[in-house]
Amino acid sequence: MSEINIYCDETCHLPNDGIDLMVIGGISCPKEKVKDINRQIRNIKEKHNVYKFAEIKWVRVSNSQFDMYKELIDLFFDNSFLNFRAVVAHNKSKLDYRRFHLTHDDWYQRIYYLMLRGMIDISDSYHVYVDIKDTKGAEKINTLRDVLNNAAGYFYEETVESIQLLKSDQVQLMQLTDLLIGAVAYANRGLNSSKAKIDLVSYIEERSNRMLKRTSPKNEVKFNVFQWLPREVR
Repeated sequence: MSEINIYCDETCHLPNDGIDLMVIGGISCPKEKVKDINRQIRNIKEKHNVYKFAEIKWVRVSNSQFDMYKELIDLFFDNSFLNFRAVVAHNKSKLDYRRFHLTHDDWYQRIYYLMLRGMIDISDSYHVYVDIKDTKGAEKINTLRDVLNNAAGYFYEETVESIQLLKSDQVQLMQLTDLLIGAVAYANRGLNSSKAKIDLVSYIEERSNRMLKRTSPKNEVKFNVFQWLPREVR
């Protein structure tokens, strides 16, 4: 049995942000490899004259730092033990919560579960880390734990050992997750405001051999994107 850490992040997750999709994603890494990968990320920053503890984020991708972000993408793809999965949930503003007796938070938790379900193998044990987004973080963690427990049944306690909140500026791998889900969201929103971001999306598609706007095959482990569409909308 291997111990795996999963670093999760989200974007466009607020109910009234004017964006009609949400992306939740995570990077998995064997626990014994985490320290080395975090060190490599810091080294890449310093190589490009960026303070090693400065936060890397999708919103900061620019022409001036393009080579650094490209090298971070290479780091992910060149290490076979790093895997990524994202769920792109569409038609966010058109969901009929009342009909199904749900709230936005209920739906959010279900998409989170859908993302994690595709990353978890019951033969391993997992520590899940979630980026702190707002003051409701602890409440969301407790609810997510309940959702996983109810869905996963008897093996949950052994398979998912812990779910914890982290600040992304403190963990390099969490920042790498932000970078990848940012690229997935940018591609799926059809944005074209930044040449650097367009080029980085293209480079990720080249390295993954997948289009970010399409659902990956179920057996794709390295870089998996799932396009979620509601059965019914308002």
